[in-house]
Amino acid sequence: MLSKAIFLEKTENDFSCSIQQIRKENLLQQTGDTLIQIQFSSLNYKDALAITNSGPIVRQWPMVPGIDGAGTIIRSGSEHFKAGDRVILNGWGCGETHWGCLSQYAYLKSDWLIPLPAGLSPQQAMMIGTAGYTAALCVQRIIKHGITPEHGNILITGATGGVGSVAIMLLAQLGYTLTAATSKISNTDYLQQLGVHHFIDSKTLANAEKPLQKQQWAAAIDVLGSHSLANICAQTQYGGIVTACGLAQGMDLPATVAPFILRGITLAGIDSVMAPYSQRIAAWDFLAKHLNTQQLQHIAHTISLNECPETAQDIIKGKIRGRFIVDVNL
Repeated sequence: MLSKAIFLEKTENDFSCSIQQIRKENLLQQTGDTLIQIQFSSLNYKDALAITNSGPIVRQWPMVPGIDGAGTIIRSGSEHFKAGDRVILNGWGCGETHWGCLSQYAYLKSDWLIPLPAGLSPQQAMMIGTAGYTAALCVQRIIKHGITPEHGNILITGATGGVGSVAIMLLAQLGYTLTAATSKISNTDYLQQLGVHHFIDSKTLANAEKPLQKQQWAAAIDVLGSHSLANICAQTQYGGIVTACGLAQGMDLPATVAPFILRGITLAGIDSVMAPYSQRIAAWDFLAKHLNTQQLQHIAHTISLNECPETAQDIIKGKIRGRFIVDVNL
C-alpha cells in the first residue's frame, strides 16, 4: 500500500515541501491504533503555516500536515469503531507532532476520532472542518452566556475566512444581527449572502486606542488577537462576551482591565485542538442541526494535493476567502 501525501522535511539549513508516495510500513510507525482511508481533508491557516514554513507549527520532522480529515476506517484497534465506519478527525496535534490527513491514508488514535454526524457527507464535513467546528464552539459559548438576538449586534472578525464564514452562517440562521470586520471590503456581496447586515474595515481595530470605547457589540468572535482584540473588548456592551480563537494579527493582548471590572465583560478562550470528546460531539451535532449545508457550497473550493502548496501561499498572503477542501484522490 502506498499513500500519496504532502511531505514536509526540514534540516538546519533547508526546508522542502513535496508530494510523495509513503509506504504503509512508514505510515504505521506513527503512534496509533486505527487505519483510515481519507476521502477529504482541508487546508486551514495552520496547515498553510506548516506547508510554507511560515510559523513554528511543525514540532517533529519529517511531517505530513493536515489537521482535518474525513474518511472510512480500514482497520480499527478500538472497541468503539469497526471497519467501514465513517469518521472525522480535527486537531489533536495532527500535522504538528503526528502525521496528519493531507494524505490518502492516516494512522490515528481512535480516541481522537468522532463518528461522522448523520446528515453530513465526508465532503460536507471538510467544508466545515476545524474552522467551522471552532466557529460552532464560539457560537455555543455566546449562547451559553445568555446572549440572544435581542441583545444587539455581534461582531465577527476575519469574516471571509473559514471561522468567520461558518460563524456568520450559524448566527444568521439563529436570527442574530451581524457586523463583519474585514479588510476585504470588496467582498461585501459575498458576506451579505451569508447573512451579514453591517460592515467595518478591520483596519479600524488594528491600532492602540482608548481602554474604554463606545459600547457596540453584544458579543464578538475574534480570530485576530493583539490590538484588535483589545479594542473589541473595549467596545463590548455591559455584560457581553468576546470569544477569542485566533492570532492572525498577533499573540499579544495590549489591553487593560477596564472593560472587565467596569462593564463586566467576559473574554472566553476557545480551544478546538484539545477540546474533550463531549464538546466535540455537541459542536458537530450543533453544526448538523443548524448549518445550511446548501449554503456551504458558496464558501467551499475543492482542490487536489498538488494544488495545496500554491494555495497555502495564497492563504498566508490573505488572498483567499471561505474554505479549501482537499480531495486527496484527485
